[in-house]
Amino acid sequence: MFPIPAPMRAALDAAAQAAALAEVPVGAVVTRNGVIIATSANAPRALHDPTAHAEMLALRAAAAMLGAERLDDCDLWVTLEPCAMCAGAIAHARIARLYYGAPDPKGGAVEHGPMLFGQPTVHHRPEIYAGIAEAESAALLRDFFAARR
Repeated sequence: MFPIPAPMRAALDAAAQAAALAEVPVGAVVTRNGVIIATSANAPRALHDPTAHAEMLALRAAAAMLGAERLDDCDLWVTLEPCAMCAGAIAHARIARLYYGAPDPKGGAVEHGPMLFGQPTVHHRPEIYAGIAEAESAALLRDFFAARR
């Protein structure tokens, strides 16, 4: 078994914090040259904002920190396969590499559903690395939903 990379560990920590606040446990981290520049967790309930997914918040924070709308020299680490909204934002932000943990057969849009980055009309395709800390990411989600049933 491989050690969990520091950015994914930070994303997992953010996801656990989201779960503690009754948000679906998804965390996201943006790195630039290997340095974490933004970390966020899901917050749609807290912010009363259906677009407040971890990825969206992390991309917004990174763009604000860099003072740029494009993050083409940045990587995104997220605990769950991004949905269509987040995949679209990743393409528009020009993220260089996407690393994610658990697949999302129902709501994902990278390797499931619309498979956005495989569409001929998508403006940008990041390098994609799936299954990073998949077991840990999936366990957070499984435990969260099991506690609510």
